Amino acid sequence: MTDWELVVVDNLSDEPLAGRLDLGWHSGGRLVREEKLGLTPARLRGIREAAGDVLVFVDDDNVLAPDYLETALRVARERSFLGSWSGQCLPCFEQRPAAWTERYWGTLCIRRFETEVWSNLPRLPATMPAGAGLCARREVARRYLDLHDAGERRFQLDRTGGSLISGGDNDLAACACDLGYGMGLIPDLKLEHLIPPGRLTADYIARLVEGIEFSSVVLDANRGLERPPRSRLGKAADLLRVARLRAPHNRILAAAHRGRERATRFLEEHSAAEPS
Repeated sequence: MTDWELVVVDNLSDEPLAGRLDLGWHSGGRLVREEKLGLTPARLRGIREAAGDVLVFVDDDNVLAPDYLETALRVARERSFLGSWSGQCLPCFEQRPAAWTERYWGTLCIRRFETEVWSNLPRLPATMPAGAGLCARREVARRYLDLHDAGERRFQLDRTGGSLISGGDNDLAACACDLGYGMGLIPDLKLEHLIPPGRLTADYIARLVEGIEFSSVVLDANRGLERPPRSRLGKAADLLRVARLRAPHNRILAAAHRGRERATRFLEEHSAAEPS
């Protein structure tokens, strides 16, 4: 067990993991507790603690394939142009999902694909690695850490408590492009994503979509890709599209529009509050 290290971050659990989690099976296993709540602080703590040349980020609802780490290292050796990459996220549902949910499985980080793709475009969805099983070279992860330490990421683009804001994983992955690397998707990398029934309700998916859209607009702005505000005609067209859909799709589309509007207001307020 000397080929890889294991850093488990206890992110302010109500019942601390110390004394409940046995890492004795791994000679390089360590448990650290991050007292600031949120996925972003947890990721940053993991980056600070890790010593390896390649970091693999694994959420508590991910089950890696047995060869995941081996494949991740092979990619690092053979694809020297990649700075961040991930693979297929295959669903493991506790209950059979309703048919209407399938069009939203991508928002639940479910990904199936057969062809390797990559690019050096930091906001291209087709080549954006997922946070589940995200692999990043150490210098890429350190770039993300440095952005936060320098105060350039004052807003957390990740889950905190019950919030479904996301995007920190995209920001981390895109740091590869900042350093001249590419980002990619590797079909040989596979993990299972454990999905409980509560994540397949209309309420949860609407909240999730709203959070994703909010985060996407803010992340674009962070990376110099600010979107123009919607015109009155555009907003009227949005309302018409919502009205023409059946439930629950109308509710979810309305949540997406709401997320973008919230982000636009947030950016305007944030810009007005900054010193000139």
